[in-house]
Amino acid sequence: MPVALVVMGVAGCGKSTVGAALAAMLKRRYRDGDDFHPASNIARMARGEPLRDQDRWPWLDAVGKSVSPEVIVGCSALKRAYRDRIRTHAPLVCFIHLHGSRAVIEARMAARTGHFMPLSLLDSQFATLEPPEPDESAVTVDIDQPIDAIIAAIRTALPQEPSP
Repeated sequence: MPVALVVMGVAGCGKSTVGAALAAMLKRRYRDGDDFHPASNIARMARGEPLRDQDRWPWLDAVGKSVSPEVIVGCSALKRAYRDRIRTHAPLVCFIHLHGSRAVIEARMAARTGHFMPLSLLDSQFATLEPPEPDESAVTVDIDQPIDAIIAAIRTALPQEPSP
């Protein structure tokens, strides 16, 4: 059975770009975790205010309920507790952690337009990040490479995935 996938990482790491490319290659749908945020969460982040855990729980529940072997979801999932919350709804999920230096991610965030997440929250994202631990079902991929190389690295790390 194909595994459910969540593409995770700090803001600006490329979750949407990588998730959409991976979904296209695997013939799955891609859903952006930002689409599950209530308006109050988006307004808070747009004002430069980090979300609190109590703001995140309903959002993480919605993300977890949307994850399936047919749907790849992009979601920050920065803390283990957040990934555990997603796992309560999708126990067979594998997290793909998109890892990059602050400088690389800052440059990407500065270049993008039309996103509610301000660059001012990047430090709080890195402060909150708890990289997946060895006992979690997760793969970490370096984002400081072309998208094709990122997708190839993910495919290599997920040998149980069927060829498209």
